[in-house]
Amino acid sequence: MTGTILNPKIEKYLNDILPKRDSLLAEMEKLANRRDIPIIGPACGRLLYLLAKISGAKRVFEMGSAIGYSTIWWARAMGPQGHVYYTDGDASNARRAREYFIRGGLERRITILVGDAMKSLQKTPGKFDIIMIDVDKPQYIDALNAALPKLRKGGLLVTDNTLWSGKVVNRGGDESTRTIQKFNNKVYGKPTLYPVIVPLRDGVTVAQKL
Repeated sequence: MTGTILNPKIEKYLNDILPKRDSLLAEMEKLANRRDIPIIGPACGRLLYLLAKISGAKRVFEMGSAIGYSTIWWARAMGPQGHVYYTDGDASNARRAREYFIRGGLERRITILVGDAMKSLQKTPGKFDIIMIDVDKPQYIDALNAALPKLRKGGLLVTDNTLWSGKVVNRGGDESTRTIQKFNNKVYGKPTLYPVIVPLRDGVTVAQKL
């Protein structure tokens, strides 16, 4: 769950200072570490929680949710009046996520969608207060194009892995690196967005739709 963006000592400090998580989140973190499942981790989880709280969000759509770790942070932050749309292309991930949601008493706050996240977003009625992009990296530009029309004015676009283990500073590179570089340029170049890249873990971009 730790990235390579920060000085390792600073990274360790940020993780060590975090309050202890409850047993459900702790179990998910252990599973993710053991099986190398990509989750945002607790430091970023707290960021998501705070963003939902201060923005007053009530509808969140996650494009890529794995075992539902980030989904739980969103759902808890918004309370019983909020709703999160979980998406993942792997049915086994979705089944495991559902078990966690039930155990956490959050199943009524979450809709589980299995399949292509962008198609699921387009099929879901209404606009959203927050949309999170965390799909396969080569899909980031398509995800951005799909997300913006579904994000309300004043809403937040949150994107994970936008520093990509520091590879964004290199020219060339693989397809994922090139796509993230292009994504970052597009987000900062759009007059309808006000973005900031938070250098936490692997880089989290938070952009408000103007």
